[in-house]
Amino acid sequence: MGNPLAGRDIIEIPALSRAEIDLILSTSRDLEARLERDRRLDLLQDYILATLFYEPSTRTRLSFEAAMHRLSGRVVSVSEVTSSSVAKGESIDDTVRTIEQYADVIVMRHPESGAAQVAADAMSVPLINAGDGSRNHPTQALLDLYTIEKERGGIDGRTIALVGDLKYGRTSHSLAEALVHYQARLLLVSPSELRMPERIRERLSEHGVHYRETESIEDAMREADVLYVTRIQRERFPSPADYDRFRGVFQISPDLLSRSAHDAIVMHPLPRVDEISHQVDSLPQAAYFRQARNGVYVRMALLALVLGTV
Repeated sequence: MGNPLAGRDIIEIPALSRAEIDLILSTSRDLEARLERDRRLDLLQDYILATLFYEPSTRTRLSFEAAMHRLSGRVVSVSEVTSSSVAKGESIDDTVRTIEQYADVIVMRHPESGAAQVAADAMSVPLINAGDGSRNHPTQALLDLYTIEKERGGIDGRTIALVGDLKYGRTSHSLAEALVHYQARLLLVSPSELRMPERIRERLSEHGVHYRETESIEDAMREADVLYVTRIQRERFPSPADYDRFRGVFQISPDLLSRSAHDAIVMHPLPRVDEISHQVDSLPQAAYFRQARNGVYVRMALLALVLGTV
């Protein structure tokens, strides 16, 4: 089908078709295989990536920058907006219109939902959303799909438990929206106060996705092939007291995993706080650091696709 993503913005998962997601995943597989043979590829040697992060980030920013370097491209970065013109009151529109004069593609993270679309509407080079507010994190969802596919041999037919903060967790939102394209079954595991937003549940129902809500992690262990665990996000709660009510509500331990009926793998977008015991790290089911590595391959694919070099 060629490359329908050339010149496109990557703002949210619902804007991507199954064919486009398949293209991203197949390109990721190809680039991973090529990178195993050659430490660096020359697909973007004449291009510059600008990373613009209004929120703290380690994995997303570094994996995008590593992806660009692996493709022989160059990177300019704004990782601390308090030392940029944003601190002087500059608007998102003016910021991205300026930065696009220096770069061929921009990756942006912002604390406000919808900020990525505002930025994309103001600029002419491709924008990739690295997370905006509690709503979207499309590149995380894509690397999550890639990880499930690699770890479990496919996505169709799998039972995937989304565990933790499903109300504010943009990674869970984006992954759930991506899974509407697959014949997967979802378990939504959270306290009732942190349940998946209605708009996501409606989208699942509209696409015929079979899902069930539960507050029991033990219940999920009997059915899940994949545990997608998320932290309770302090920064999203209106008050520290609200956060403290839910911190540590689910904890994944070797003992809990021993009760898995399907040898479930454990994924996590990271960073973790106390929701996964460090004793789990040495178990073969612990996929979260492999998941982080997969982010480089998927983001390599996205950069090459939107810049039209594959």
